[in-house]
Amino acid sequence: MSKGNGKSDGQNVKLDLEHELPVGEGGESSTAPGTDMSGLDSELQRVKAERDSLLDRLARMQAEFDNARKRASKEQQEYRDYALADAMKSLLPVVDSLERALQVKSAENDLRSGVELIYKQLQAALAKLSVSPIIAQGEPFDPRYHEAIEMVETNEAPDHQVIAELQRGYKFKDRLLRPAMVKVAKNPGK
Repeated sequence: MSKGNGKSDGQNVKLDLEHELPVGEGGESSTAPGTDMSGLDSELQRVKAERDSLLDRLARMQAEFDNARKRASKEQQEYRDYALADAMKSLLPVVDSLERALQVKSAENDLRSGVELIYKQLQAALAKLSVSPIIAQGEPFDPRYHEAIEMVETNEAPDHQVIAELQRGYKFKDRLLRPAMVKVAKNPGK
C-alpha cells in the first residue's frame, strides 16, 4: 500500500468481503496500469480451493470423531452388560438351592415361608436386572435354550417336546446365561 492513501503496511486493512479486495480498491479504474489481474484471479482460485479442501477435511474429521465417540460408548455399555452377566451367573446356584429347598416337604411351616420369601425377593431382584427364566416344561425342544439330558420314550407327549425340567435356564436381556437342562420326549417307533 502506498503512503499517499493514508495506510501503512503495519495497519489492519479492511477487506471488501464480496470481492476480497481492500476497501476502496475494488473497481477496474483503480487498477494500476500493468497489473496482471489473471495472476490475482488464479491466486484467488487457488486460495478458495485450499479453503474448500480444509473445510472438507474438517467436516470429515468431525464425523470420524463423532463415530469414534459413539463406538466407545457402545463398547463401554457392552462391557458393563457382560460384567453384569458374569455376576448373575454366580447367583444362579443360589436360586437353584432355594428351589430345591422349596421342593422338600417340611413340617416346619415357618422355615418354609421364610425360604419362599427369600426366593421371591431374589427372583424380583433378578427380574429388575433383566434376568428372566427360560420356559421349558411343555415347550418344543430348542437347542439354543435347552440342553437335553435324557430322551424318554413315551406316547403321552409329542415327539421332541420337553417333558421335565431338571434345572431351570436363564437369559440376561437377549443373551443366554445358562441353558435349561431337560428331559425330552421320544415317541417309540420313530
